[in-house]
Amino acid sequence: MTYEGRQRRRLTATVTDLEVEVQKAFLVGVLLYGDSLDDAKRSLEELSLLTQTAGSDPVDAELLKRDRPDPARFIGKGQAEELAAVTKALDIDVVVFDNDLTPVQQRNLSKMFQCDVVDRVAVILDIFAQHATSKEGMLQVELALLRYHLPRLRGKGTELSRQGFGLGGIGSRGPGETRLETDRRRIYARVARLENEIKGLSSSRNTQRKARRSSNIPLVALVGYTNAGKSTLLNQITDAGVLTEDRLFSTLGSTVRKAHLPSGDDILLSDTVGFVRRLPHMLVEAFRSTLEEINDATMMLHIVDGSDPGAESQIAAVREVLVEIGAAEIEEQLVFNKIDLADPVAIGRLHRVFPDAAFVSALTGEGVGDLGHTIAKRLADQYEDVKLSIPYDRADVVAAIYRDGTVLSADHGEEGTVVRARIHTTRMNRFREFAV
Repeated sequence: MTYEGRQRRRLTATVTDLEVEVQKAFLVGVLLYGDSLDDAKRSLEELSLLTQTAGSDPVDAELLKRDRPDPARFIGKGQAEELAAVTKALDIDVVVFDNDLTPVQQRNLSKMFQCDVVDRVAVILDIFAQHATSKEGMLQVELALLRYHLPRLRGKGTELSRQGFGLGGIGSRGPGETRLETDRRRIYARVARLENEIKGLSSSRNTQRKARRSSNIPLVALVGYTNAGKSTLLNQITDAGVLTEDRLFSTLGSTVRKAHLPSGDDILLSDTVGFVRRLPHMLVEAFRSTLEEINDATMMLHIVDGSDPGAESQIAAVREVLVEIGAAEIEEQLVFNKIDLADPVAIGRLHRVFPDAAFVSALTGEGVGDLGHTIAKRLADQYEDVKLSIPYDRADVVAAIYRDGTVLSADHGEEGTVVRARIHTTRMNRFREFAV
């Protein structure tokens, strides 16, 4: 019997008087030649959390070994037959692979297992589809979903999105539509419209960025792995009141709040979407306009869950995404969060490996005051207090100083304007010749 024809198990929950349907999921990881066993195990554990966040119940998992992927099924025929027997005995609704599957592999495995088969990308897209609430976020997620499903279409009538909104299965949700057209021409047209709408919203975002730049208040971006505590830290520092939940991807948009440092200076703190291992490329592309706010930052606070045994691999995953969006050169301050939950021995090791990192508990406030001093010092090191003498016929230079720096005083003398200003070191080259 096919998955669509099978009677699913149901768990009753009081959520707007609806009966919530929970799929039984079986997780599969494949350790390929040259892969790290520890990394594969951690990734499979993370897939379990992702699957739960998507609304399914991971009842069991299997880690297989292969030298290389099989073009037809990713795993070997014998491995697939053994798994098919297990999933049938457990009455599994969906098999979730921790590896990326091609459309052909996905279809072949679905036939063998007689149930839905999805990959890690589909799970993450499904979570984003559930959590997107802003107009821009919903457009970005829909664009990513269309790009994912487009190569998986098989003629007219194929259903891309069931009416779910929390009741469907992994990979079945879509933002705002009960059924997406499967005609390729129409989907390409929809993709073009979505891209144009997102560009329009990006223009509004760019206007906000220009306004922030003109204020000359340093922008500090909070980046990090999903559920590392970025929003909690933002609330601790600024009383922003941003939603915080102990779940993956609770924040998809960006929030900017002003904060006051112990030095007396003000900064703007920007919270951003969290990252994850192998964040799907189509999501990075769809959320590029949101993620590119990081590129405007004077520095980044890279928030890491200090209580996670895989903290260092999370750091590497975040830095990979930063490279992809062109933000790898921005000054970074590592911040290990959740020290109230972490093993003291593990924290001691992190202190030795990352001697310049900050250690805080965003929940209790421990170490947050010291972090403020660290931010102030790091920012101060990036700026120069200079005295410049600008001839009257170079009014463009004076305008540039006001635009790119913070003017502390301006006196008009006989030969020109003497300006005392604080300017970022990366912007000083233009003004160096006028230094007194």
